[in-house]
Amino acid sequence: MADHSSASSYSELQEIRKLLWGPYVKEDVFRRWAQGFHFSKDEPTALVQSEGGPCAVLAPVQAFILKSLLSETVGNNWREVDVDKCNELLVQAACDILTQASEHNGGRYMVVHMSNDVRNPTSTNSVLANGEEPLVENSSTELIETSAKRQKLEHEHFHAQLRLLPLERIEEVEAFYFERIETLRETFGVLLLLYSVISTKGLEQIRSEMNDPTEPLIDGTYGYGSQSLINLMLTGRAVGHVWDHDQDVGGLKLRGIDRQSEVGFLALLEHLRYCEVGSFLKNPKHPVWVMGSETHLTVLFSLERRLVSPETPSEVARRVFKSFDPEGNNFISAVLLQDVLRALELVSEAEYVEIMTKKLDAENLGIILLNAFMEEFFPEEKQSTPDTFTLFHYNGLPRSCPDGRVVYQEGNAVLLECDMKCVLESNPMLTCLQTKWPNIEVQWLSGVTPSLN
Repeated sequence: MADHSSASSYSELQEIRKLLWGPYVKEDVFRRWAQGFHFSKDEPTALVQSEGGPCAVLAPVQAFILKSLLSETVGNNWREVDVDKCNELLVQAACDILTQASEHNGGRYMVVHMSNDVRNPTSTNSVLANGEEPLVENSSTELIETSAKRQKLEHEHFHAQLRLLPLERIEEVEAFYFERIETLRETFGVLLLLYSVISTKGLEQIRSEMNDPTEPLIDGTYGYGSQSLINLMLTGRAVGHVWDHDQDVGGLKLRGIDRQSEVGFLALLEHLRYCEVGSFLKNPKHPVWVMGSETHLTVLFSLERRLVSPETPSEVARRVFKSFDPEGNNFISAVLLQDVLRALELVSEAEYVEIMTKKLDAENLGIILLNAFMEEFFPEEKQSTPDTFTLFHYNGLPRSCPDGRVVYQEGNAVLLECDMKCVLESNPMLTCLQTKWPNIEVQWLSGVTPSLN
C-alpha cells in the first residue's frame, strides 16, 4: 500500500485544489471548511456543522449515515447508538460515497490523508470544533504555541501534508478508515473525504460532467458548495442539474441525473421554477432526502419504507410524459403523443395514435393535457404512498436548532384529499416538502417548524 509517486501526486493535488477553490484559496473560507466529522452530544448519530459552507459534504454524509442506520432492523431505540457504532456508520457512509465515485474509473480508490511523519496537526482538544483555539493565559510560550496552531489551520500547511494512497478494493478503504478513524474525526476530516472523492472519481471525468469546469466547486465568497459538488457527493456524478437524464436546451446539452439515487434531493427553489428536481432524486431508493434552501443543506428522513416503494406504472407514465414537457406546462404538443406512447411501450401504430389524438385533443388545439392522458391510459390507479407518516428533520448548525441542540426534529405528516396547495412564503419547510407531496401538512412535535437555513 505505497503512496502515489510524489511528482504525480503533487500535480494531481494541485489540480484538485484549483478545481475546488479556484486560482487561490481564501483563508477565511478554508478555515470554515476545516472541521472533522463530529457527532452531537444530544443526538448520537447527528453530525454537527461548525460554520457555514461545508454542508455540501456534511449533509450528504449525514444522509448516507441515516440510510445505513435505517436499513437495519429499526427498533424503538434506533436513536441510542454508542461511539463505536457511530464510527462504523461514518466509515460506511464514506465508503458508500467513494464507491459511487469510483464507478467511472474502473473501480479504483484514492484515499487522501495527511502524511504520517506529522500527526494530524492539531489534536481535537487543542482546537475547538470551529477552528478557534481556546483562550490561553498570557504567557509567551503559550502565545507562540497559539500562533503555531493558527498557522497549522492555514491551507498552505494542509496542502503540504497531503498524501495519496491508491487502494484496489473498498474493503481496504474501510480498513484504512477504521484503523485511522481520526482521519475523518479530526480537524480536516471533511476536506480529506472530499479530496478522496474527487481523486477517486478522477479530475478529467469530473470536468467532463460539470457545466463549467472553470467555475470552482466551492464559492470563493461565501464558501458554499456548488450543485455539481452536491451531486458528486450524493450520486457520484458531478453534473450541474437535478433533473432526470440530459436535456437539450437550445442546442446545449445540459447533463442531469442518470438513474434512481440511493438518497434523494429536494429543492426550495423548485417552487420558484429556478430548477426542476427529477423523479430519480425525488424518489430515491431510501426514504432520506437532502433539502436545499438558497444557502444551506439539511436532511429529511422517515422510517416509512413505503415512501420509496418502486414506481407504479402511472408514476412511470407521469415521469415519461413530463420528460417531453421540459417547461413543466403539464401538456405536450399533440405531435409528441406517439413518442410518449412508444417510450412507455404502449401501442404506438400511426392509425391508433391518430384516433387517440382526436380523442384527447377534441378541440384540435394541438396539445394533449397530462390529466387527460393519465385518465385515458392509467385510470383509477391508487397512489402507493400512505396517507399519514412520521418525518424527521436534521439541521447540523447549532444556531439554527431550538436551544442550540442538534437533534432530529419529529413531525407527523398527513397527505390531504384536496389537490389545492397553499404556498406560504413564510414557511419554506412546507413549500419545499410540497415540491414532492403537493398536498402535505406537517405538525411538528416541538410546535416549531424546523429551519432550512
